Order: sequence, then C-alpha cells, then structure tokens
Amino acid sequence: MSSHQRRRGVRAKVWKTVAHRDARGNVVLVADPTGPIDVRCALIPQRSARAEVPGQQMINITRMIVAADLPDVTLWSRVEVLGAQWDIVTPPAYHHGTRKTRHWSIDIRERP
Repeated sequence: MSSHQRRRGVRAKVWKTVAHRDARGNVVLVADPTGPIDVRCALIPQRSARAEVPGQQMINITRMIVAADLPDVTLWSRVEVLGAQWDIVTPPAYHHGTRKTRHWSIDIRERP
C-alpha cells in the first residue's frame, strides 16, 4: 500500500534504462525501446522560467514521486506525463521508510 497521492495520483509512463551496443560497438545506456512502465505519481513543481525573448528556452522542472518498486530508472530514462515528454535531470533518490511511505523522488525537466 502506498500514500494517497501516489495511489490516486497522475498517470505517467516511464521508460527504464537498458544497455545497448551502438554501431561502433560501444555499450551505451538508452531508454528502453520495447516500451514504458505505467505508474501513478505525485507531482511537485520545483522551478520554472518562461522564455521572455525569442531564442530563449522555457525551463520547467518538477519532482515526481513514485512507488519504491520502480526498476532500472536512471538519468538516461525518459518520462511521459501530462501529455509531454520529460528528461530526468538528477539521479533518482530513494527514500526508505515504512512500506507505506518508501518511494523514489525523481526531478524531471520538460523537453522543449
């Protein structure tokens, strides 16, 4: 059982990270091309900046809180939530507690 926000929160899709061999034979980490994991999450806005002048970029960073059983999510994973694609900008942080309160918090940035 998890917290109310994560159990009834926003639906999101998370692509886990897998190792892939590129054309040169190097092993690189990429978002899993076979498909996403469907999760429920709580979203907490962190910071944002509007693009005031043409050529500037809008920055929108949000903290996503998900259940503790989410596997293989790293900086190379991808997230789709609120109808937009997001990149993970900080390594996911695991918060240990009771079975109801343990979770991952992941800072995500909206892709332009």
